[in-house]
Amino acid sequence: MELISEVGTPTTTDVPSHAAIRRSTHRRYLMCPPTHFDVTYSINPWMNPAKPTDQPIAAAQWQRIHDQLVDLGHTVDVIPPVPGLPDMVFAANGATVWGDRVLVARFRHAERDAESASYLEWFASRGLHVQQASTANEGEGDYLSAGSWLLAGSGFRTDRRAHLESEQYFDRPVIGLTLVDDRYYHLDTALAVLDDETVMYYPGAFTSGSQAILRELFPSAIIATAEDAAVFALNAVSDGLHVLMPAGSTDLVAKLREAGFLPIGMDVSELLRAGGGVKCCTLELHGPAGGR
Repeated sequence: MELISEVGTPTTTDVPSHAAIRRSTHRRYLMCPPTHFDVTYSINPWMNPAKPTDQPIAAAQWQRIHDQLVDLGHTVDVIPPVPGLPDMVFAANGATVWGDRVLVARFRHAERDAESASYLEWFASRGLHVQQASTANEGEGDYLSAGSWLLAGSGFRTDRRAHLESEQYFDRPVIGLTLVDDRYYHLDTALAVLDDETVMYYPGAFTSGSQAILRELFPSAIIATAEDAAVFALNAVSDGLHVLMPAGSTDLVAKLREAGFLPIGMDVSELLRAGGGVKCCTLELHGPAGGR
């Protein structure tokens, strides 16, 4: 068992009759503008440096995510982008945050390694307890908070040994989940936490053992299809009611509405050229420091 223990905006007509059971709670996020966005190397199957990117379109798509979060009443902080770091727009990978404790990423690939210094400086300047991971650990790309647990991915980026370090640092139980499809190289590309008790995920991205863990922990999970996953629909951000997600999945949108959530489709077509979506762009500041 892969478990580490002790080591478009909806209108009122879109709202399901039972949506009242869902509640939006205030969240705080950190984002990084795509000022230097480009695909100049390939470290995942979505990236192709031979295909030109359009930075103004990427900037517009990022801005719509930012503005939608603000319009929903959430707080969005911005970390300055750094020239030469085209993937820094994917702020979720920069760290894992809970309360006043921050574990800054140690990236698997050299192309992103320099991003860590900016996150170390940004969080330290705000008086938080900051430490950099000692082994490959790609922040909220592979760590998603679900109630009292940290769901932790491995298989392509974050080293399984990093799960123990994270469990000890945050003093929270970590649930290890192994990814097996390189298109879904981070946990947040194959699974989204909708509230403390509900997730949505694509089973085909995980080992059979990890699928069994997810079935046991989340018997009411929303199950995504291969078609949902292929349009990156699981790279989503939820405040407990609203779900900001890449547009293009009618099946998953219908399931979310039936479950009482309000999905909001976001165009991330340009960001997806680098293998990123809505969640990739948003680092959630969990716990007391984040107002949740």
